[in-house]
Amino acid sequence: MNVELFDFDLPKENIALRPASPRDAARMLVVRPGQAPEHAGVIDLASFLGPNDVLVFNDTRVIPGRLTGKRGEAKVELTLHKRESDTVWRAFARPARKCRLGDLLDFDGLQAEVIAVGDEGERTIRFEVEQSSMTKALESHGVMPLPPYIASQRAVDEQDKSDYQTVFARNDGAVAAPTAGLHFTDRLLKSLDDKGIRRLGVTLHVGAGTFLPVKVENTDDHKMHSEWGEITPEVAHTLNEARANGGRIVAVGTTSLRLLESAADDDGIIHPFSADTDIFITPGYRFKAVDVLMTNFHLPCSTLFMLVSAFSGLETMQNAYDTAIKDGYRFYSYGDSSLLFPAKG
Repeated sequence: MNVELFDFDLPKENIALRPASPRDAARMLVVRPGQAPEHAGVIDLASFLGPNDVLVFNDTRVIPGRLTGKRGEAKVELTLHKRESDTVWRAFARPARKCRLGDLLDFDGLQAEVIAVGDEGERTIRFEVEQSSMTKALESHGVMPLPPYIASQRAVDEQDKSDYQTVFARNDGAVAAPTAGLHFTDRLLKSLDDKGIRRLGVTLHVGAGTFLPVKVENTDDHKMHSEWGEITPEVAHTLNEARANGGRIVAVGTTSLRLLESAADDDGIIHPFSADTDIFITPGYRFKAVDVLMTNFHLPCSTLFMLVSAFSGLETMQNAYDTAIKDGYRFYSYGDSSLLFPAKG
C-alpha cells in the first residue's frame, strides 16, 4: 500500500509533553466501525468490557537506554534498541560515521566497543562491564529514551523516570515504553477487579525502532526491526480458555497485540512464545488473537497507525483521528487513549 494513505496533519499543540495527572484522567475515544466515535475517559474502561474479558498488558520495564559520550574528542550518542546478550546491544548511533568498526567509546567512564556495523546508523556495541552490572551501569550513565517528538521540545528530567514507566513494569529490557499501559493506576485496576475483568502479562521488549519513520513509498518495502517477546504456557492456556468460554482478549497496546498475533495460529489458538518477532501489520491482515485494542494516538505514516487502520479500518481511523484532532485530544506517548473495536471481516 502507498504510505501516503496513512498521512495526516497534526498540529503541534496536540502533542502531549507530559502525561495527564492522575494518569487515569486521560481521555479515551471509543471507536466502533460504522458508528460515530464516542467520547469517554480512561477511568471508564471497565464499563466497555465484560466479566469474561481478559486484559493483556506488556510487563516490560524501560531502561535508561540513551547514552551520550565520546569517541576520542568526537561527541557521540547511542540509543539502545535490542539486547543481544547481557553486555552486547544493538543501538542507533548519532552521528553514525563517528562510530566505526573497532572504535572504542567512552560514556563518562562506561567503556564500549563497536563490534559490528549495520544499515541506517545501526551499530552493535559490547560494553566492558561484568554481566551482572550491566543494568546498574545503564542506570548510572544513561537517561530515559523519550521519543524524539518529546525530547526535541524539552529536556528529560527526574519526573520522566516514573512517568515513562507503567505500573506493570517487571522485566528489564525495553528502551521505549508500552505507552497504552501508562494510563493505569491503582484506582483504575480496582474498577476492573470489581467487575471481574482479569489481567494477564506478556513481555515484549520494545525497541527504539518503533520511533523510526517509514522511509519507503510502499509498505511492502518496509523492514521492521525485531523485538524479543515471551508468552508463558500458563498465560497462553488461560487466554485460550477465556476465549473458548466467550470472553474477549483485550490488548493493552500495540506491543501486546503484535506479540499475541505472533504467537497465534490460523485457528486463533495462542501458543507459548519465546523468540524475536518482526511482525508488520497493515490493512488486509486477518487478526487471529485480539478482539479489542486499547492504544494511544500515533504518528502520521507510522507502522502503528497502519496497524490500527488494519484493526478498525483505514477510513474509520482517518475519521477517528480527525475527530480527535478537532476535539483537542493529546497525541503520542504521554497523550490520551483510544479503545478500538475491529472492523467486520
